[in-house]
Amino acid sequence: MLRFFGWLFGAAFVIAIALAGAALYIIWDVSKDLPDYKALASWEPPVMTRMHASDGSLLAEYAQQRRLFVPVNLIPKLVIEAYVSAEDKNFYTHAGLDWHGIAKAAIRYVQVKLSGHGQVVGASTITQQVAKNFLLSNERTMSRKLKEALIVQRIETSFSKDQILELYLNDIFLGFNSYGIAAASLNYFGKPLDELSLEEVAYLAALPKGPNNYNPFTHYDRAIERRNYVLNQMLENGYISQDQLNAAIAKPLKVNPRPFGAQLFSAESFAEEARRELIAKYGKDELERSGYSVRTTLDPKLQIFARQAVARGLIGFDRRRGWRGPLTHVTDLSGDWERYLEKYHIPPDQQPWRVAVVLQVDEAGANVGLQPKVMADGKWGPERDQGYVPLNLVQWARKYVDGVKLGPEVKKATDVLQPGDVIYVAPSGNGNEYHLLQLPDVQGAMVVMDPHTGRVLAMVGGFSYGQSQFNRAVQAMRQPGSSFKPIVYAAALDNGYSPASVVLDAPLEIKMPHGEVWKPKNYEKDFFGPSTLRRAIEQSRNTMTVRLADAMGITKVADLAERLGIYDRMPHELAMALGAGETTLLKMTTAYAVIANGGKKVDATLIDRIQDRFGRTIYRHDTRDCTACKVDKYTPGLAEPDLPDDREQVMNSYTAYQITSMMEGVVERGTGRKLQVVGKPIAGKTGTTNDEKDAWFIGFTPDLVVGTYIGFDNPKPMGTGRTGGELAAPVVADFMTLALRGKAAVPFRVPRGIELIPISVNSGRRGVFGDKGVILEAFKPGDEPPANGQVIGQGQASSQGSGVVLVPANADQGATAQPDLPQQQPQQQPQDGGGLTNGSGGLY
Repeated sequence: MLRFFGWLFGAAFVIAIALAGAALYIIWDVSKDLPDYKALASWEPPVMTRMHASDGSLLAEYAQQRRLFVPVNLIPKLVIEAYVSAEDKNFYTHAGLDWHGIAKAAIRYVQVKLSGHGQVVGASTITQQVAKNFLLSNERTMSRKLKEALIVQRIETSFSKDQILELYLNDIFLGFNSYGIAAASLNYFGKPLDELSLEEVAYLAALPKGPNNYNPFTHYDRAIERRNYVLNQMLENGYISQDQLNAAIAKPLKVNPRPFGAQLFSAESFAEEARRELIAKYGKDELERSGYSVRTTLDPKLQIFARQAVARGLIGFDRRRGWRGPLTHVTDLSGDWERYLEKYHIPPDQQPWRVAVVLQVDEAGANVGLQPKVMADGKWGPERDQGYVPLNLVQWARKYVDGVKLGPEVKKATDVLQPGDVIYVAPSGNGNEYHLLQLPDVQGAMVVMDPHTGRVLAMVGGFSYGQSQFNRAVQAMRQPGSSFKPIVYAAALDNGYSPASVVLDAPLEIKMPHGEVWKPKNYEKDFFGPSTLRRAIEQSRNTMTVRLADAMGITKVADLAERLGIYDRMPHELAMALGAGETTLLKMTTAYAVIANGGKKVDATLIDRIQDRFGRTIYRHDTRDCTACKVDKYTPGLAEPDLPDDREQVMNSYTAYQITSMMEGVVERGTGRKLQVVGKPIAGKTGTTNDEKDAWFIGFTPDLVVGTYIGFDNPKPMGTGRTGGELAAPVVADFMTLALRGKAAVPFRVPRGIELIPISVNSGRRGVFGDKGVILEAFKPGDEPPANGQVIGQGQASSQGSGVVLVPANADQGATAQPDLPQQQPQQQPQDGGGLTNGSGGLY
């Protein structure tokens, strides 16, 4: 027996040695291609880029994985306790592998296999999940498990428990495209981690096992069950009391998903343009992974004002063109009428519009069924609201004939609406009454800019970004028409002319190089004889502008236009003096900003500063050096740092003030008189192109520049009289009234050396200040009012060699670009904005 046991012991020893050797070999073989666990120390996960407005409010987010990295020392203790309870209750005591948990899982596995029912449980620790997620794959093989066990031991010896937990909690996927607990907290509940309640923390801790399995909208009961399981585990581990458990379990699960993308109302066009700039600078992949913090130039309040002004202007003009009919018409209103509204979607920037179906209509008005509101889960809410559209809110809807002619006046609601019509409506602010609305078929844009820095404070790219993502402020190439004329007159002021110089306003013919004869004419189809440059720009005279450009040479105009950034290479053709070339609203507004700031070049920008994920500034729009700004602490009496002004002078400062003064006259006496309603010093210029296809107005105060245009996306006539003074100027006036409300009236800054001399605005001769038609005209140092009566263009040959020929005033004249007729004094708008407000100064 002793010999047998000795032999048995020897055999067992040999087998044990062999097994140990085999195990060592396997471990050695597996260890050869183990990933480097040290890479965890320098882990930089993909992080969301967040874009902010100038006041710090969140504008937009861009990411492949919605993640916000949060250091472990900033993670609330309750959050850590919930995740440890749910995923690895022995985390702080085991060495990477939980042998007790592994044994329980093995026993459970055998029980499930023998019984044929039940669910297998896992035994992976948090450290194992870190090893698998960061360094290994998800394949279920013995080799991967062995690698995992080896890496876990190395991780545990090289990293503290808090460091391991930090990696885990910032990496895990928790649904709703949320990676990490900080992003999940925002995306599920709209709260930072330190504001979560106990039941909300427990729900987030329930998600790592399978976010889709516990989706609060599709698997609510399952989500509640898992949340309560986590709460019970927290009680078992001593992290919460029984009273806390009972109170948390009794509460429902309320999830409020946070939208992705643009966050601020009506700022989608601005955010998208800023995103394009970032992609051009860094690339799309870098933008969505690097966690940049982008501070933009957007002023949220001005953005809302701009959106309101453009929308009101477009709706008002569209209403004057008549009613084009309902979205569709349904014949069967039996049963659930809301089913007819399923395919219609109201974009966020069109709120508070709603889609409705006409249920009943009589002479006094119509009862409408309103599309139910969309809930957080994307489904319609349970309410089935109805509203009433009274006759007075549909009387604008005269039948559309051709955009100029309208059908008969609306005397009863049945003239416009019939049961089954699907329409747009919006609250009137008077109980359950609603306006009848339609989407404008005309479009427009607005840019608001700081003239001293080029910072774009607001940008509207169209009526609704949700309806059309085309940004007309920067992407639409349009003819500026007469709004380009200030560039012509500024070039003249830079080349020996003064605001009191006199130009002949009379018919002229210009023979073009290809042999045709161009005959520019004034909008009024009349001519007014000799007039000053000031009068020419105030009344937007075409023939005077062409004659002036021809007399001094179109090359000088082109040079200035290129320095101002309106064109890269402007054709040297006289028609360009009337704004016949194509450019963008942003470029034109930037050019006016140069005039407003005294001739200093500025570059339009939507981005102030960009910081990387570590808070280091990697881009600043303001490139001025400010070494003196960097001091350890402020001491009383410390002088303010002197910042150098390194802006290029692209226009003479005296010229800039002279043309500004002349454009003040446009508002005071000329085609932009509708801006007088603002009650502040404003300069600007209207613009209208051939056949009223585009209507422009660009205006400015000493510290704010606003440009807008209105026109069809496929340019076509908007109708006789639909000029910049009629359509665009009121939109700018509407915006400026809101933007400048409560602010002091700041006069334009007069450069030192400018001489203000009393001049007759019509003759250009000296006058007596106080007499009718006499103003203080701005002259450059040393300049004097003209005394010899010379009239530019009288008996003068063309500087282009094309032969300017005077013709009788009644000759047939062709057209190239049209200025704007002087408008009547602005009328006060109705209290409800012509039926376009919601009773509280809102958009509708």
